[in-house]
Amino acid sequence: MRAQLLAAGLGTRLRPLTDTVPKCLVPIAGRPLLGYWLDLLRDCERVVINTHYLPERVEAFVAALPEATRRRVVLAHEETLLGTGGTLLRQRAHFADAPFLVAHADNLSRFDLAAFAERHRRRPPGVAITMMTFETDDPASCGIVEQNGDGIVTAFHEKVADPPGREANGAVYIFDPEVLAAIAALGTPEVDLSTQIIPAFLGRIQTFANRDYHRDIGTPASLSRAERDFAAPAGAKP
Repeated sequence: MRAQLLAAGLGTRLRPLTDTVPKCLVPIAGRPLLGYWLDLLRDCERVVINTHYLPERVEAFVAALPEATRRRVVLAHEETLLGTGGTLLRQRAHFADAPFLVAHADNLSRFDLAAFAERHRRRPPGVAITMMTFETDDPASCGIVEQNGDGIVTAFHEKVADPPGREANGAVYIFDPEVLAAIAALGTPEVDLSTQIIPAFLGRIQTFANRDYHRDIGTPASLSRAERDFAAPAGAKP
């Protein structure tokens, strides 16, 4: 498995913290967010991380990693943001024409990577995307997913006032190579996954439920909650 961490965001909702720290390096319980992700993806043979805002801070973080981890990381700087899909298109040579993981690295997550990959490997015919979902405590602020009895996504409800459930899109995916082909077919370097690509695969997306831990840390309130969770005493699972 190879992976792309989408880490170029500005983190405007977390200012003033992100005036000097890129969002992907925001500390949680004393550890930068990217550190959690690289540990989670330790079995991936290559992890591409795109940068844009304060790239020198990300470069310094990667340079200080243990050599075995550093060898697996590819930094891909974007002078102009390409959007979440445009980034994948630019980096497609790294994914070796095989299924690959994509994650928005402004989430704090913990899951079984092997189980996620196995879920995708056993996907039904026609399924091109396995989407991680989680049970949110604030459904009106998330993209809520409807699915059938086989775990195939049938509808999305993006930040609506009265969503029909609590199962939300975690913005962590395993994509088949045909998703890259769909991005390329748009014929533009700047592409957004959530609005231009994911909806086009409706009915061809299966879910993988993360029942361990998943939280968007993009607001001061959610960051504080993550801090409390991960500062729990040793052995106490958030």
